[in-house]
Amino acid sequence: MALHSIRKARGCWSFIRALHKGSAAAPAPQKDSKKRIFSGIQPTGILHLGNYLGAIENWVSEHTQLSWILSCMVRLPRLQHLHQWKAKTTKQKHDGTGGLLTYPVLQAADILLYKSTHVPVGEDQVQHMELVQDLAEGFNKKYGEFFPVPKSILTSMKKVKSLRDPSAKMSKSDPDKLATVRITDSPEEIVQKFRKAVTDFTSEVTYDPAGRAGVSNMVAVHAAVTGLSVEEVVRRSAGMDTAHYKLAVADAVIEKFAPIKREIEKLKLDKDHLEKVLQIGSAKAKELAYPVCQEVKKLVGFL
Repeated sequence: MALHSIRKARGCWSFIRALHKGSAAAPAPQKDSKKRIFSGIQPTGILHLGNYLGAIENWVSEHTQLSWILSCMVRLPRLQHLHQWKAKTTKQKHDGTGGLLTYPVLQAADILLYKSTHVPVGEDQVQHMELVQDLAEGFNKKYGEFFPVPKSILTSMKKVKSLRDPSAKMSKSDPDKLATVRITDSPEEIVQKFRKAVTDFTSEVTYDPAGRAGVSNMVAVHAAVTGLSVEEVVRRSAGMDTAHYKLAVADAVIEKFAPIKREIEKLKLDKDHLEKVLQIGSAKAKELAYPVCQEVKKLVGFL
């Protein structure tokens, strides 16, 4: 009886799938390559300084499909143990949602769907990458070698801290508007944010992340946007007090963002071009993602 029900369900699924798929040809099978670097970003909010210095995805339906399959392979305590879940639920007075809890699984689907071999990440994402690697290894152990186990590429700018709380990373969702420098901010807004950035009562510019987190964040940002080493930034800032140094960092960020902002304004005037870019990107992503997702469904018994 149970077997009959399963067969009947599969028949319904095939019928529904045929209706959705229509007569359109399926994308060509994925061509395997030796290495594939995957870089993505949360597709909400305005990009900020940390996003730019870290990494800059088009979403297709296969992402959510693979995410659901992978969520069936991870235990609840594993997700609840992740640092970002604990930190954000504490901040939200333990009122975390299911979407927040399972977001790392969606990240894993994003990465594995393209059979990525390497992923650029900041130090705050290392724990999530360990989950990705465990899911890939677990899937391979159960269904045969299929997913590459991706390796982390730690970016030189490991984490840009909040300008208002240097113990936390810069975030698009931070309610304090002065905490985050957005790519679209005007020069006046950037100056104001750096002027009000939290440092300490010592005037000298030094780099000591453990003892002087605020000033060290300024130095790290300055080094990243200018291409100088931290040591060289500190040397060039000798004799400068932190109040004036924050303005120097602001000027360096403004200079770095200037050509990007000009290009953004230019692109905003050509919406047809932007739509075309999105469509082409989506098609390319679909071409890679569709055959992988179909093969996963076959392996787990959905097809």
